[in-house]
Amino acid sequence: MGFATEFKEFAMKGNVVDLAVGVIIGGAFGKIVDSIVGDLIMPLVGVVFGGLDFSNYFIPLAGQTATNLADAKKAGAVFAYGSFFTVALNFMLLALIIFIMIKQINRLKRHEAAPAPAAPAPTPEDVVLLREIRDALRSR
Repeated sequence: MGFATEFKEFAMKGNVVDLAVGVIIGGAFGKIVDSIVGDLIMPLVGVVFGGLDFSNYFIPLAGQTATNLADAKKAGAVFAYGSFFTVALNFMLLALIIFIMIKQINRLKRHEAAPAPAAPAPTPEDVVLLREIRDALRSR
């Protein structure tokens, strides 16, 4: 079996394809969550805390005097704790959303009608005959 054939069999297995689809959907879902956090939630959090933009919170490590993070990074090293806070919040929201989705999926699975139990298979004739012989011998 050639290398190309083995690779084709491996790549076309259900688990590999499912994983690939999951990664692609996860990447797109991550972009949606990034947008929710960056464009909807963080501005509201900034308003609650006095109109502050957390993504521009940093401590200059190279003596920069820049007022925003992009300029400070160009001038040297910075400790960008505001960006970290934003990414950490993004992760927490993503984890929360996934948790809620999985919880709902599990709830729906529990409510699906369970299939009726199958009727037991009929007892084979030889077993029935042997039981009759046993019972007849016991009664003597």
